[in-house]
Amino acid sequence: MLIDIRDIYKIYHEGLESEVRALDGVSLGIDRGEFVSIIGQSGSGKSTLMNILGCLDIPTYGDYHLDGTDITDLTDRQLARIRNRQIGFIFQGYNLIPELDARENVELPLIYQGLGAETRRQRAEEALARVAMLDRQHHRPSEMSGGQQQRVAIARAIATHPAIIMADEPTGALDSRTGLHVLEILHSLHRDGATVILITHDNSIAATAERVVRLSDGRVVADGPREEVMA
Repeated sequence: MLIDIRDIYKIYHEGLESEVRALDGVSLGIDRGEFVSIIGQSGSGKSTLMNILGCLDIPTYGDYHLDGTDITDLTDRQLARIRNRQIGFIFQGYNLIPELDARENVELPLIYQGLGAETRRQRAEEALARVAMLDRQHHRPSEMSGGQQQRVAIARAIATHPAIIMADEPTGALDSRTGLHVLEILHSLHRDGATVILITHDNSIAATAERVVRLSDGRVVADGPREEVMA
């Protein structure tokens, strides 16, 4: 199993009157090559869960094994290394650097990997071509539409050849047509072998995944094939 979490809790202000259980005993397993959507309303815990799955945060309690590695025992430096090498992130807000052009933005995680300039350029151009943005490689974010910026963000996520793609509301800031194109790219990556985890509050977007996990109040309330969960 690629991702295996058991009895994960994320508690803020523990023991106080203001205690909040963002995650309340979540257990979840994801196999390599799956396409899974995690759906829930605002405050359900889905973004907290993605942060933990993506090694951006650590649980208060519980066990998390990623590809056999116990994540809960790792240092910040070790977690950063795993994020850079094994996980590609796509966010609703794109998170591109305004001063850099498209190719330079895509090259950023490759710099952290220590790759040489020529290898970085080739990887970045391959990734931009994959999302049909190679002809805009020298444009800065301010010179691109929202959909184009999100495609650059996807190129940045896949340039490191990660095993896992984590997409947090990737279509949230886009019109429906552009959002559909972004989903098509994610499904193309999945067909090529990537494990895709899609975080959304939208039932129609969640239903494009093979498997749907529904969260409510920090707990998994449904987990199974989309036909069953979405019914």
